[in-house]
Amino acid sequence: MMNDKFRIEKDSLGEVKVPFDALYGAQTVRALDNFQITGRHVNDMMYIALAQVKKACALANHEVDELDSVRSDAIVEACDEIIQGLHKHEFVTDAIQGGAGTSMNMNVNEIIANRAAQILNKPIGIYDFVHPNDHVNRAQSTNDIIPTAGKLTVLNLGMLLLEEMYFLADAFHAKSVEFASIIKVGRTHLQDAVLISMGQVFQSYESVLQRDIHRFKHALSEMQVVNLGATAVGTGINSVPGYREKAVANLSKITGKSFVSAEDLVDATKHVDGFAYVHASLKTFAIGLSRICNDIRMMASGPKVGFNEIFLPEKQPGSSIMPGKVNPVIPEVVNQVCFQVIGNDATVTMAAEAGQMELNVFEPVLFYNLFESLEILRHACSTLRLHAIQDLKVNEHRVHDYVEHSLAMATALVKHLGYAKVSEITKQALKENKSLRTIVLEQQLMSEAEVDDALRPESMIHPR
Repeated sequence: MMNDKFRIEKDSLGEVKVPFDALYGAQTVRALDNFQITGRHVNDMMYIALAQVKKACALANHEVDELDSVRSDAIVEACDEIIQGLHKHEFVTDAIQGGAGTSMNMNVNEIIANRAAQILNKPIGIYDFVHPNDHVNRAQSTNDIIPTAGKLTVLNLGMLLLEEMYFLADAFHAKSVEFASIIKVGRTHLQDAVLISMGQVFQSYESVLQRDIHRFKHALSEMQVVNLGATAVGTGINSVPGYREKAVANLSKITGKSFVSAEDLVDATKHVDGFAYVHASLKTFAIGLSRICNDIRMMASGPKVGFNEIFLPEKQPGSSIMPGKVNPVIPEVVNQVCFQVIGNDATVTMAAEAGQMELNVFEPVLFYNLFESLEILRHACSTLRLHAIQDLKVNEHRVHDYVEHSLAMATALVKHLGYAKVSEITKQALKENKSLRTIVLEQQLMSEAEVDDALRPESMIHPR
């Protein structure tokens, strides 16, 4: 039955009014009624991944003689359209939903079934020739389709993030080379410490990023092990021999990524620790990235009564009341992204822990947070690189002045005069507002040439 606005579809719970021209169907409408949570849809890349999985399964079902070529070809064509970015407006379920992702799975099944019907010049919403469950979802379950598509999405978003992580590491490397000869006062406990080069400081930022890249890549490799073909609980019920292997092989071919079937499909269906591992690597990255931004904000503090050791590009006025004030808005926003990722990790952790028996039903909220972390970290890396690091400059006059007037060089005298004597000299220099060099020469503890050699700043940033 159909009128100008709605068609009537039936499912196992009864009749449902569906917008007359919608490619989705009854179960999607029920999801729209049931799950009005975030107001945000599932990530677009997840829908593309689901279409790629559905295509792989349709081809596999045809190859094992479980789906005829007419239906298989129509389903594949509908999947290809989704993969190309069509029909986005039809993917309408809320990102956080009950049912372990059944609603997003059925949303895709219904869209593909109805689009396949259109391709075959048949009416939508009837499902007498291409059925969302019997054909599009053949030999499948939400419990193997959703985690498989989730892993593909993580890989796709992860590769985009990795690219930006490499770019940011390269930017820090370029600054380490540019600033290699600039000596500054190091600080520990926020107190003056020994000397260090600004190049060494920025090299340390590259080093931690390279370590984060290594961890993240290792974690992403776990996403290539999938439970496709496990169906409901890992036993492969409603599939035939050979289907699983062909579905996984097809997915690898379609996506250009090397997927392998999990050795223990029951384990792979009930445990989602791989996703928690990926997010843990993101949390670790966020901790380090936020820590870098703390340094940058502090070194840029001032301009008159702060450290003022570096100049950040001026991006916007910093105050609605204080004229001329410019704030370090770029590292500030990156700090906030990192806080969000660290918070997301708590949700991912609880979602991974909260499964019971043969299934973890909390993948929707896990994916919502994991996908968000992958995307906002990517944008944060790009933003920091392009708007802060790329054009960052050192205030060489201020840095040199700090070196000249600090007591940071006292450590270099220890091997000549001993720790106790240098401590005494340092306190005297501070009390009398004199330089270390002046005190040493006044007390005739070393010759002028010896003092000059010992207190050369460039000699203090490496062993000698």
